[in-house]
Amino acid sequence: MDSISDLDFFIRLVKQGSLAALARELGLTPPAISTRLSQLEKRLGVRLLNRTTRRLSVTHEGEIYLATGARLLDDLQELERTIASSRATPKGLLRVNATFGFGRRHIAPAIVEFARLYPQVEVQLELTDRAVNLADKAFDIGIWFGTVPDSRMVARKIAANRRLLCASPAYLKTAGMPQTPHDLQTHQCIVLRESDAAYGTWHMLRSNKRETVKVRGSLSTNDGETALLWALAGFGILTRSEWDARAHLQAGDLKLVLEDWTLPDADIFAVYPERMNLSAKVSAFIDFLTDWFAAMPGWAEA
Repeated sequence: MDSISDLDFFIRLVKQGSLAALARELGLTPPAISTRLSQLEKRLGVRLLNRTTRRLSVTHEGEIYLATGARLLDDLQELERTIASSRATPKGLLRVNATFGFGRRHIAPAIVEFARLYPQVEVQLELTDRAVNLADKAFDIGIWFGTVPDSRMVARKIAANRRLLCASPAYLKTAGMPQTPHDLQTHQCIVLRESDAAYGTWHMLRSNKRETVKVRGSLSTNDGETALLWALAGFGILTRSEWDARAHLQAGDLKLVLEDWTLPDADIFAVYPERMNLSAKVSAFIDFLTDWFAAMPGWAEA
């Protein structure tokens, strides 16, 4: 028997006042109750009750076990009530990880509104240059792009996001507009080194036709905002997420390249460690982000 169960048994036995009374309450026989009590005393190495045919009396050790045990059970019940209520009411510390660019542009403003809606939640946002191991860093949620390689994580899509090929009008006027993916090999392409994956290899799809192109250029970086700045300055063709390029496309500062070809999507996911019961703060934040992006005008339009 575990210690908590033993405590509960002993407290109920003293409250009932006899082995027979507790046996009736639990639907057991008095010998079964007596055996349980003997096992408890044997485990503790002390006598807790003096028992006669008519009554029970608590020993000195039994009084200590009863008084301290009752407080411990009360504390445990209060703890369980607190934890259970946290599933119903968002509260407590929520640790969120996101990448620098997207985190600054979209997650930080979203947290402003979330904090107003849920004042009992304390949000810590940590921005990094790439997705991190959530469990090792004790994050509740990570905001990731594209596929989620870790099967131990649960991923919920919060927004669609396309990758686009684009370049400045000035660059295209000088270098010409590519007509096929193969043409990209003769162009200056701004290469982004954001992960350990092979860089400068662009995978493209049209209908059932797939093309893999190895591109080159005089400029490369591990920072998306820097790459975007170079594209705006006319230094070449860039692959960029729609969330980052949309405003520049709408303003005419960038133009789409090879519009009839698509790149692998980079949909946006809220990722969290797999748990049996999701806390209210995590669930509320994911629901909020999903609604936040759904309400954002033009999110799915280039």
